[in-house]
Amino acid sequence: MYGLPEPPLFLLFVGLFAGVTCGTAFEAILKQSAQKWSKQQSKESLATVRSFRLFLPFSGICAGILLFLAAGLQIFGVPAEFAFGVSLLMTLFVGGLVWGQLGEVLFQLQQGGSEALDLDAFR
Repeated sequence: MYGLPEPPLFLLFVGLFAGVTCGTAFEAILKQSAQKWSKQQSKESLATVRSFRLFLPFSGICAGILLFLAAGLQIFGVPAEFAFGVSLLMTLFVGGLVWGQLGEVLFQLQQGGSEALDLDAFR
């Protein structure tokens, strides 16, 4: 009798939980750092907000996404090694893009204030 291995539902939920909890911490630290910078109106760059203190929860988000994607692929029958490889590449690529975009947004915010972020420009 041929039996399929159980899908890694536990890893799916662990990845989702890690991503959500680290995302909450990331949001809180980013808000706190931006408020501290705006109150001080210091000459230092707002891009320094992207420090290790902010990178730690961001890497937790990426790790949670990696687990979630890999477990999701394994549920559909993809071998574990291939699922983790594809998930790692996707997570590193998208995580790098998001981290870079965060720097761009913080730079625009520093240069022109909140008015510089024209969110309706992409309509």
